[in-house]
Amino acid sequence: MPALPQIALSMLDLVAVREGGTVAEALAISLRTAQHVEALGFTRYWLAEHHNMPGIASSATAVLVGHIAGGTRTIRVGSGGVMLPNHAPLVVAEAFGTLAELYPGRIDLGLGRAPGTDGLTMRALRRDRIEREDDFPHDVAELQHLLGPAEPGQRLVAMPGAGTRVPIWLLGSSLFSARLAAERGLPYAFASHFAPRLLLQALEVYRSHFRPSETLAKPYVIVGVPLIAAPTDEEAEFLASSTHRRVLGILRGDRRCLQAPEENFMAGLHPEERAAIGDFLGAAVIGGPDTVKDGLNRLAEATAADEFMLVCDIFDPALRLRSLDIAAAACRG
Repeated sequence: MPALPQIALSMLDLVAVREGGTVAEALAISLRTAQHVEALGFTRYWLAEHHNMPGIASSATAVLVGHIAGGTRTIRVGSGGVMLPNHAPLVVAEAFGTLAELYPGRIDLGLGRAPGTDGLTMRALRRDRIEREDDFPHDVAELQHLLGPAEPGQRLVAMPGAGTRVPIWLLGSSLFSARLAAERGLPYAFASHFAPRLLLQALEVYRSHFRPSETLAKPYVIVGVPLIAAPTDEEAEFLASSTHRRVLGILRGDRRCLQAPEENFMAGLHPEERAAIGDFLGAAVIGGPDTVKDGLNRLAEATAADEFMLVCDIFDPALRLRSLDIAAAACRG
């Protein structure tokens, strides 16, 4: 089997709280996972902002970025992402500017356009905010300005933040952020770990409209990949039932903590439910070492991605680390 093309590996963590477990345990698992993938040579470790969702403990994203960066040495740590409609750009600039001063050269600021929660929680986060279509591009531009060098006479200065030039990434699952990232000459991450339908179209839009900038000379793409790897295809499918149960809960509006795997879970569902889970996880790579290598190869050929951002929701933390070992070995050839 041919070796994978040169492609970086990274990880996105939602800090899943496991059924019967605690938030403190979930946070400790995330730090151990970050340390593990750092040793494997992963490029970055991102954390996602979500609010009011049972089983997800990554709501205070900037705090977690600092926690993970403080417990590691070389891996880049960042947000995948901060949901910008929930925050004033100045607050984000100060938080990530502080992180950049604490951990120079290691902090990423990934930005999302969705609120990452329900309407009630969104109003609780930013009660008097009425979101308009042009707000996100305006807020991104303001953040870029606040993280750049302070200019003479500048009245609003992020301190810390000014001059740190924290790398900004635009995240998305549609064409909007692809176009904006291209126009601004920013790196782009597509959320194909949960919404793969527009993946290839978004990458084509991004690459064809890309304008070089001071930040980036040519397009750079991260592709989100749900990953479940095990010594055999059969075990991987069994472990993947935890992810399948989580996705079904999202589709039904019945979110829960990450649940233990269940034998023959998919077989017990209606065909429509199986199809919906399949659409949600259309970019997933699930299987033994050869299957994983083949799946990553196919995805690399289809997307020409510069980097894969793995999302690995396995109930047993030790088997999650083993899964990441298998993925790293597949990419090393």
